[in-house]
Amino acid sequence: MTSEPVIALRGVAAELGARPVLRGIDLTVGRGEVVALLGANGSGKSTAIRTIIGQVPVSSGTIELFGTPRRSFGDWARVGYVPQRTTAAGGVPSTVTEIVSSGRLSRTRFGVFRKSDREAVRRALELVGMADRAKDSAGALSGGQHQRVLIARALVAEPELLIMDEPMAGVDLASQEILARTLKQQVEAGTTVLLVLHELGPLEPLIDRAVVLRDGCVQHDGPPPRAVGQHALPGHDHVHPHAPAGAEPIRTGLLS
Repeated sequence: MTSEPVIALRGVAAELGARPVLRGIDLTVGRGEVVALLGANGSGKSTAIRTIIGQVPVSSGTIELFGTPRRSFGDWARVGYVPQRTTAAGGVPSTVTEIVSSGRLSRTRFGVFRKSDREAVRRALELVGMADRAKDSAGALSGGQHQRVLIARALVAEPELLIMDEPMAGVDLASQEILARTLKQQVEAGTTVLLVLHELGPLEPLIDRAVVLRDGCVQHDGPPPRAVGQHALPGHDHVHPHAPAGAEPIRTGLLS
């Protein structure tokens, strides 16, 4: 771990429309760290990720990547991003190889692929167990296979920082295991990882820290919760189905 964080958010606030979503959050991710962003739906997890990569503007505060203000940062080949799962082709007829190759363009000169670039595409597909589908249309893939292609697209540029938004959401168990194994290999190679998760699941052994958001604020920054699922989140409120009508929420979690 170096003293200079790979990601540094200081007092970051952001709005979607006129609605405040982030309310002055501080977040740092050190080199080689694996940090999970947790929180209930609407807590600001995905918005925080999107401010980092510039998809959502900040209304106040600062963001730095590799020690450089994000507005001045231009070396995006160092950053791999996996969005929330959509169809990998985005409605455009494409093969698996074409989609993954698009993630390599930042490493090419004038978009011309050399032997090393084609080799990188092959390796990325092998990492996620999709080499045998390289020539297939993305439209023929299952949801889990789509997600594996999106991760290969992020890995093909060999990024130092990997940002992933709900990589396990809606993914079958077999694909979850492949994705967990792939991420483990990246972490062992020194890749820094920030990922949004609904629950830790098979990625739990890889997580160094958990940052829990609630109503756009950081509620917890420290060891990940031990339990799995929504009830594991610090400060989670819920009313059990058998509770009397009008019962107060039962507060659970690390900070209760």
